[in-house]
Amino acid sequence: MTITATTAAGKSLLTPTDHTLLMIDFQSQMAFATRSIDLTLLRTNAGILANAAKVFGVSTILTTVAEKSFSGPMFDEVTAPLPDLPLLDRTTMNCWEDAAVVAEVNRIGKPRVVLAGLWTGVCIVGPAATAIDQGFEVYFIADACGDVTDEAHERACQRMIQLGAVPMTSLQYLLELQRDWARGETYDATTGVARTLAGGYGLGIIYARSMFGASEGGH
Repeated sequence: MTITATTAAGKSLLTPTDHTLLMIDFQSQMAFATRSIDLTLLRTNAGILANAAKVFGVSTILTTVAEKSFSGPMFDEVTAPLPDLPLLDRTTMNCWEDAAVVAEVNRIGKPRVVLAGLWTGVCIVGPAATAIDQGFEVYFIADACGDVTDEAHERACQRMIQLGAVPMTSLQYLLELQRDWARGETYDATTGVARTLAGGYGLGIIYARSMFGASEGGH
């Protein structure tokens, strides 16, 4: 049998319009006990996601748990790029059991969901498992999640993968939405997010542009 390669993108790759991004419980009290990832890195990665959502117009839901009474405000890195989005506060640990969150998922109406937040083993596993049961395709941003121990985070990631969820990283998410440096309408914004937040890769962009005027794909 002959297999013919084509330039069409793989069906599992995300596009800006085929999914809803849920950013869950990026809050002070939840972060205080997080030990599986450095909190500076967690905040940076959450910022990459929020800025990617802004750049590409991704349908996004921001949800908190007990914001006023216990967990505190959501990270500025999340809310600053998305100032017009409401914070859907809830009491349920699994946001997929909250009527307001589910109503917003249904209003948006996308077949895929991408999850990120705190803690991996509770507030990310819960919606991942429930959404998969209901027929959604689920992705999660592993380096924009955290838990109280390394093992708690890793076991949660393994559990979600076994259920069929797809792991990604924050920078992978940003670049998967861009995917072609010839997409000029989002090129400057994408590389801008990378320059500011993407660590060594961002420094590389700054260096190449400053030293010899280089850019990705000769853009």
